Amino acid sequence: MKQVNPRVGTFKRFILNNRFVLFLLILLLIGLNILVFMKVSFIFTPIEVLIKTILLPIILAAIVYYVLNPVVDFFERKGIRRIYTILALFILIIGLLTILIVSVIPFLKEQVLSLIKSFPQYTSDVEQLVRDVVGSDFVNQAQKTLNINVADLSKQISDQASTIINNMFAGIGNIVGIVKDFILAIVTLPFILFYLLKDGKKLGPYVLKFMPVSFRSSTYNVMHEMNNQISSYIRGQIIVSFCIGALMYIGFLIIGMEYASLLALIAAFTSVVPYLGPAIAITPAFIIALVTSPFMVLKLIIVWTIVQLVEGKFISPQIMGRNLHIHPITIIFVILTAGNLFGVVGIILAVPGYAVLKVIVTHLFEWMKIRSNMYEQRDQINSKNK
Repeated sequence: MKQVNPRVGTFKRFILNNRFVLFLLILLLIGLNILVFMKVSFIFTPIEVLIKTILLPIILAAIVYYVLNPVVDFFERKGIRRIYTILALFILIIGLLTILIVSVIPFLKEQVLSLIKSFPQYTSDVEQLVRDVVGSDFVNQAQKTLNINVADLSKQISDQASTIINNMFAGIGNIVGIVKDFILAIVTLPFILFYLLKDGKKLGPYVLKFMPVSFRSSTYNVMHEMNNQISSYIRGQIIVSFCIGALMYIGFLIIGMEYASLLALIAAFTSVVPYLGPAIAITPAFIIALVTSPFMVLKLIIVWTIVQLVEGKFISPQIMGRNLHIHPITIIFVILTAGNLFGVVGIILAVPGYAVLKVIVTHLFEWMKIRSNMYEQRDQINSKNK
């Protein structure tokens, strides 16, 4: 009879069968892998450059793809070949862009130029308003009570404003680079979009060919869930943004706000950032209303509140639903973190990126639970051993 080495039995009992120690060993292996990749990170520099080059065109093409693909699928089910629907959509988009450039862009250009010309006057009005507030009896009394030096506070604000302006001028080179990358992305967008619409259905089966047979079913489920999360978010967010822009425009027209179309367009674009977008959108409108009249500020607050209530209670629940299942606090933390790491692009892609990462981590966790038996109840394990 073969004898078991007692040392091996002890090692197996206290190391391999110990869930906490096994978890620490897994973390150690992950840390060692990260350390190795950090030491040889220069190997991945070409890959990093390639990703930065193609990332923006692919993101823009994917957004348009998720908007147009349901239309292509609908007509394909009606017996019309995909290539014909794609060409018809391209012609329609070119026509709409032509109308936009000819009619809408000049109007927005006039509003932007008018706002730029009026900006010095707005600045002067705000400065006068600040001086009036600072010189009021209430502020003087508060200054004496709280022991606040208004002169020092004004100097600090002025220094901070100067620093921000200097940083803006220093970042002109980066802005030029961003504009260049955006133009290149727009130029390559139609070509990437065409092949995505034409052969997008072949991408999933093509990727599954490289997976082991035993993993293909679970990989397909992950890819399918990721696709549903992204498509639902993009389509829903575009519709919500359009509704917010339209409601803001109607509200601005009702209250007689200047630059109504420009401010509504800003509100529509910034609404792609959940929770933080409305605060960003209201800032320029609040400044214009502030220098117009106190009554205009009140009307603006009423319009903004009504639009936010309509969007939060009716539009988003009906269009977006609860597909993402992400807590609002989590969304805010994700947006702030992604903004600090990746800037504006990170803020825009924070929520869908987190949704995709959540799907991947959830499926990996379920796979680990099944394979490791680390999360089974002890009585179940004992019954299996018996």
